[in-house]
Amino acid sequence: MKDYSYDKRKYILSGVVILVLVTYILRIYNLQINSDDYKTKADSNAFYKKTLYPARGLMYDRNGKLVVYNQPSYDITFVPREIKDVDTLELCKALDITIEEFNDRMARVKNKRINPGYSTYTEQEFMPLLTGEEFARFQEKMFRFPGFYVRKRSIRQYNSTAAGVLMGDIGEVSQRTIDRDPYYRRGDYIGQQGIEASYEDVLRGKKGTEVLLRDARGRIQGKYQGGKFDTLAVKGKNITLSLDIELQELGERLMQNKIGSIVAIEPSTGEILCMVSAPSYDPSLLAGRWRGKNHQTLATDKSKPLLNRAIMGTYPPGSTFKTSQAAVFLQEGIVNPRTSFPCSGGFVFNNFRLGCHAHSSPISLAPAMATSCNAYFCWGLHRMFSSEKYSGTKEAMNRWRDYMVSMGFGYKLGIDLPGEVRGMIPNAEYYTRHYGNYWRAVTVISISIGQGEVALTPLQIANLGATIANRGTYITPHIVKEIENDTIRSEYKTPKSTMVSPEIYEEIIKGMRLAVTDGTCHAANIPGLDVCGKTGTAQNKGKDHSAFLGFAPRNNPKIAIAVYVENGGFGAEYGVPIGALMMEKYINGTLSEASEEKAKYIQNRSINYGNEER
Repeated sequence: MKDYSYDKRKYILSGVVILVLVTYILRIYNLQINSDDYKTKADSNAFYKKTLYPARGLMYDRNGKLVVYNQPSYDITFVPREIKDVDTLELCKALDITIEEFNDRMARVKNKRINPGYSTYTEQEFMPLLTGEEFARFQEKMFRFPGFYVRKRSIRQYNSTAAGVLMGDIGEVSQRTIDRDPYYRRGDYIGQQGIEASYEDVLRGKKGTEVLLRDARGRIQGKYQGGKFDTLAVKGKNITLSLDIELQELGERLMQNKIGSIVAIEPSTGEILCMVSAPSYDPSLLAGRWRGKNHQTLATDKSKPLLNRAIMGTYPPGSTFKTSQAAVFLQEGIVNPRTSFPCSGGFVFNNFRLGCHAHSSPISLAPAMATSCNAYFCWGLHRMFSSEKYSGTKEAMNRWRDYMVSMGFGYKLGIDLPGEVRGMIPNAEYYTRHYGNYWRAVTVISISIGQGEVALTPLQIANLGATIANRGTYITPHIVKEIENDTIRSEYKTPKSTMVSPEIYEEIIKGMRLAVTDGTCHAANIPGLDVCGKTGTAQNKGKDHSAFLGFAPRNNPKIAIAVYVENGGFGAEYGVPIGALMMEKYINGTLSEASEEKAKYIQNRSINYGNEER
């Protein structure tokens, strides 16, 4: 009788043998075809793939002046498995480091927590960013150190000590970025802040590769197949900034020993002419091998020089905001240019009082702007919130909010720099959350004069000036004017309109011109400039902030500007003279002798901020 159990065992054993063979075949296939491990080791024995780093794109100002360029720099690298019989003491002398530093650098490279991509077969960075002099000293003895190589790259150099926070800096790429973008590998550098970060993909260029052949002892014998498989590095694209670097330098001079910001915009294009954030720093501090140490010093400075206050700082706009309120009241028909309101030392309603300074009363729109009358704008908002045009205070409040948003407030404008914040424009829901359903115009009346919950960035205040200068339109502010063989984004070319008609803005401009000829901005009345302006004195826990909003000339304006000096007092104390000097410099190309003396005086004035962290 046939033994069927034997047949079953035969099939089972055959199946097991086949399964084992298939498993081995798949494993071999995976190791040799799918995995790069053995291929990498084999290639590393025969080839040395040298990365060629491209020159980073240059930066020019709007007048063609070179602002940022490159200088050769050198990294010392090594392949761990190739290091044999190296005289460590001699190497340390060549690189001017101690034995302890050598051991620490080696330990950090081999620490896979710090350096996840570590492999004895791949090139590792030992010491970055040597100067030409340091490299020359090392190169003389390089033949004594097998396994060590030199990788040429470049570091940023600057023709001006201004605009550090705008330019940004270059730093070593993070592991998170490496994981996200295959272009980068450990040891690469990337734009960290400012323009360098915003335009990284434009400025960085494209890396190349040089394939070199090794002999059996790992020595370089020359190019593999005559360079057939080499790829050239492609330099980054040059960019032209909208900045006027001389205007930027003047602004930083005027803001010495002060905290605040100056932003100037060309109204017709939205191009940033200057963007001062004070205190500032020399951008060269964050270039080269001492970048980390200098960055730590700046980062721990209580005055926060790394903070771009122009786009990251939010402030009560004070009376500069009254220009936007006038536009709303006129457009909504709440007032007309001849409407007058009383001002008996301020706005008084029942038991509520908001003060004002002495001037004639009653007062109409243009004189109210010229004298910066608080009562006029409080009465305007009160009348709007009480108007039968709206179903109630909440509808009027949200209508007001819509106007503010159309003027570029309450949301990011979209400038081509990282870190912009949105500021604050409240709506009806905001006040209902805080006050229930019992709030009314008097509850929120301070927003009509740029106080209370309203907070804007200096960029938004400057953009308000550009909008008024354009009679109701603005182009998203931007700091890059041109890109080599490329175009800037469409939003930096397309005008945006507010909810206010051009003829309304003409009435506002009348008031701003009157403020310069016969009002609080009289110090900006420079012959030939036809300046229009508005002061701002924003209340603060300590001394008030000094602000100025203006543009010039009145027709076909070339510059709109916002100045904000923390704890500077009245707008006329710092804001107006700084704004006037900046406009004169830009329009005339130079300062008169008398204006230069004023500039030196302001430059040498200091505001005592104590030890308060800001």
